[in-house]
Amino acid sequence: MVALATVFGSVRDALSFAFGMFWQILWALILGFFLSGAVQALARKSEMRRLMGDDSPRSLAVASGLGAASSSCSYAAVALARSLFRKGADFTAAMAFAIASTNLVVELGIIMVIILGWQFTVGEFVGGPLMIVIVALLFRRLLTPKLVEQAREQADRGLLGSMEGHAEMDMSVQTQGTILTRLVSPAGFTATAQYFVMDWAAVARDIFGGLLIAGALAAWVPDSFWQSIFLEHHGTLATLWGPLIGPLVAIFSFVCSVGNVPLAAILWNGGISFGGVLAFIFADLIILPILDIYRRYYGRRMALFILGTFYVAMAGAGLIVDLIFKPLGLERTVRNAKVVQASVQLDYTTVLNVVFLALAAVLVCRFIRTGGLPMLRAMDKPMAGHDAQAPAPGAAHRGFAPHASPA
Repeated sequence: MVALATVFGSVRDALSFAFGMFWQILWALILGFFLSGAVQALARKSEMRRLMGDDSPRSLAVASGLGAASSSCSYAAVALARSLFRKGADFTAAMAFAIASTNLVVELGIIMVIILGWQFTVGEFVGGPLMIVIVALLFRRLLTPKLVEQAREQADRGLLGSMEGHAEMDMSVQTQGTILTRLVSPAGFTATAQYFVMDWAAVARDIFGGLLIAGALAAWVPDSFWQSIFLEHHGTLATLWGPLIGPLVAIFSFVCSVGNVPLAAILWNGGISFGGVLAFIFADLIILPILDIYRRYYGRRMALFILGTFYVAMAGAGLIVDLIFKPLGLERTVRNAKVVQASVQLDYTTVLNVVFLALAAVLVCRFIRTGGLPMLRAMDKPMAGHDAQAPAPGAAHRGFAPHASPA
């Protein structure tokens, strides 16, 4: 009985930590996905391929901007990158798009401010473009036309990954007008609601999975364990080691998108370096499930090439940001990331959660009333011809008929 009580107590503590972190970031998650949905409502996917035709600095900058205006779901970003590549986009530009989509999005920055501190958000938005530059340089130096052609042949086979339907749907406002008039129009409201709900559905498993894993680690793993792994008290060695081990931890965490921020908080409190935290967050595009998707999308050789170059870029960007921020006094030194047990009180967090939950309810109602449920059911299936557009926002979703997944 004592042992059983101990187990239940440990599970209760883990769930308490998970809920405590969830309650701290709930309003910020809703705000972030709302702002992201509004931006995506104005960005037409049909224009993306045309703007990403080569690996010139201009094309890479455009790809990065389009990625930052897209869904933060890593699986959807990887699927859309393949779709753009198949339709003629440059491979390097497609990869830059995927990196920006998971590292330069507004919701990630907001959550990092709340859980980790503003210094990490600044580091993320400095390191993200730096990582894209490193990847572009490595690709230009090491990526051969033969390997790209092999990857294109594999991509054209159309093997399924994850979030295929979500990546291919274009729910943006198709009417003309100024940004403000398009956004506040009924079609803009509907498009924002559709992106809001679809993005939540896409990343929910990562967010809640990350919270549960972070809760378990906070409750069951002592800080001394992490401190021994991350060489916390070894000065320069710890600074160099953190960005190298951070992506390796991420690979085996199975959590990506915004869901890896709670895990990053555990690592930071446990002693990993500033650059190690950033490298860990950067590495959501090389977790094991996504590496397997690369294998299916582009073949084994290209998957290994992506793993190697992305790892170098992620570790390098994390280390460079650490080395730049330290002498400038921008590096966070206090290890007090918000890893708290459940505690719902009448404070600003609770008030904000209530306000933004009301906003979420309005958006969900709009999504349902405008025929969004069929889209939700089809988000993990390829659209007809792998090149489909969602019905115009505000219109009934007639003809929405995704392919069934092949056996």
